[in-house]
Amino acid sequence: MTKVSGKHVENARKKVEARPYKLAEATELIKQTHHTKFNETVELAINLGVDPKHSDQVVRGTVVLPHGLGKAVRVLVIASGEKVREAQEAGADFVGGEDMVAKIMGGWTDYDAVIATPDMMKSAGKLGKVLGPRGLMPNPKTGTVTFEVAKAIKETKAGKVEFRVDKAGIVHCAIGKIQFAAANLAENGHAVIAAVIKAKPAAAKGKYVKKITLTSTMGPGINIDLAESELLAAAA
Repeated sequence: MTKVSGKHVENARKKVEARPYKLAEATELIKQTHHTKFNETVELAINLGVDPKHSDQVVRGTVVLPHGLGKAVRVLVIASGEKVREAQEAGADFVGGEDMVAKIMGGWTDYDAVIATPDMMKSAGKLGKVLGPRGLMPNPKTGTVTFEVAKAIKETKAGKVEFRVDKAGIVHCAIGKIQFAAANLAENGHAVIAAVIKAKPAAAKGKYVKKITLTSTMGPGINIDLAESELLAAAA
């Protein structure tokens, strides 16, 4: 475990003013407050005016980050017939049918994303208790249950991420690594904000986006300017 000096944490917090920052300004600042030796994950926390207890107010979707997440994504495809070959040619790391389902049920976890063809969902459906808690269960709404496996693999490898509101009404979504250029982090961040705003449920009433915070694994939270974010999202 990485040891972090309390002095370093306090110094990082002192660099952050009690005001909203433009996202590009905030990504520059998050890099300046970096004080650990490892490549921290940078994340957005978006507080929404929804009640996730109601199914018609659940916010969920996917977005392809312009600059990816800074890591190789191991893609598993559950398919049969010609789609097996298509998945292999498209660069899937693991491809199979019932054998893959059995392997996952047996405790195998060496993959980062799972895609399934619709005809295999009867078998893949058994994996809900295993993949669900990890946020990896294939779902038509996120494009991970599809016959267009080559397209799905390409998007996932390119930096496609899924977001979902939690019980507290907050969407947490990684936008890259601390070693990314600040401008690239900002572009990824704007893509996420635009996607979350676009995913606003019709049943949501009142102010939808209440607060946006930028942070890194060990860094301080930076309050993001809502007006700028909403304008950029509207133009996206």
